[in-house]
Amino acid sequence: MIQFHSVFKSFASPSEREGKISILNDLNWELAEGDDCAILGPSGSGKSTLLTLAAGLDFPDQGDVSIMNQKLKAFKGDSLIEFRAKNMGIIYQGHYLISSMTALENVMLSPVIQGMSEAKEMSVNILNEVGLSHRLNHFPSQLSGGECQRVAIARSLVHGPKIVLADEPSGSLDRDTGKKVMDLFFSLVNKKRITTILVTHDRHLAKSTKHQYELVSGQLQKIKL
Repeated sequence: MIQFHSVFKSFASPSEREGKISILNDLNWELAEGDDCAILGPSGSGKSTLLTLAAGLDFPDQGDVSIMNQKLKAFKGDSLIEFRAKNMGIIYQGHYLISSMTALENVMLSPVIQGMSEAKEMSVNILNEVGLSHRLNHFPSQLSGGECQRVAIARSLVHGPKIVLADEPSGSLDRDTGKKVMDLFFSLVNKKRITTILVTHDRHLAKSTKHQYELVSGQLQKIKL
C-alpha cells in the first residue's frame, strides 16, 4: 500500500559551512494494506518529513514514494491533489478546524468539495461514531480540546480513505484525554481496515499498533515494544 524505494531527503543547514542535513538516507520500506504502524524517534529525526513524503506534500531528493502502486512524482497537474483527497486522511497534533464552521460543516467540507451527494449524511454518521452527535452545530471555540481532535479524526475518515497519516495526533492533549481519543481512533481505523502510519513520541501509545519502528540516522529500524 505504501512503498519507499531508495529514498533520500535532505534540507539546507542554517549554517552554510555545514551544507545539507541528511534526513532520510537510502530508505527502503513498505507497509501492507490494512496494517498500521508507529514511527518513533527524537525531534528532528525526520518522522514528520516521512509523513509529508507519504502524503505527496513534498518529494524525495532521490528515489520514489509509491501509494497503491502509483509513484507520487508521476502525477501531473492537480491529479495528485485529487488522488490524495480521495484516498488519504491526515491528522495533525493541532486539529486545524475552521473556526467559523461548525463541527458538522468542518467534517462536510472534504466530501462536499469532492462532489459527494451524501456529504451531510456521511458527516453526521462519522460524528456519531466519534461520539459527537450532540455537538454537530457547535463551533470549535465551544468544544474541548479532546472534542476538537475527535472532529479532526471524523474529518480524516468521513470520505472513506484507504490510508490515514497521523502526526502526533494526541500531542496537544493531556494523557487521559489523549488516551481516550486515541483508543477511539484505533478502534475506527482497525474496524475499517485503514492502512495507518502514526508518528508519535509516546512509546506506550505506539504499542497500540501492529508494527513499531524507530527512525535513526535516516533509516527505519523495526523494534518491539
